Formats: sequence, C-alpha cells, structure tokens
Amino acid sequence: MGTDTGVSGYARNCTDGTVEVLACGEPEALERLLEWLHRGPPMARVRMVTELEFDGDCPAGFSTS
Repeated sequence: MGTDTGVSGYARNCTDGTVEVLACGEPEALERLLEWLHRGPPMARVRMVTELEFDGDCPAGFSTS
C-alpha cells in the first residue's frame, strides 16, 4: 500500500500482536485499503480482519507506530 492512498488515520501494533487501523476516506479508497489489509505486507500472516464503522473525528494524514 503506497503512501498516497487518499486515506487518513493510523495503524498501530498492539501488545497482543494484533494491529489496529483507523482509516477515513472516500469509499473506493477505503475498499482498496480493506482488500490490502486482508493480504497484508509480504512478511505478515493475516488471520482475521474485523471491520467496524467509526463515527468521530478522523486525524489528518496517516501515521504508523
């Protein structure tokens, strides 16, 4: 997933080994991100993706930690 995705939010590693992602953007951009999340990066092992709607303010830009 490149950096110019049209999505803002964040991705962070949790202590239990999961990754939490908050993403805001146009529906098409979010769908592309969701498809990528189901595959993950080359060294990742994706077991499950849970999608929830977020009704709040979204951060500007995209950060990872």
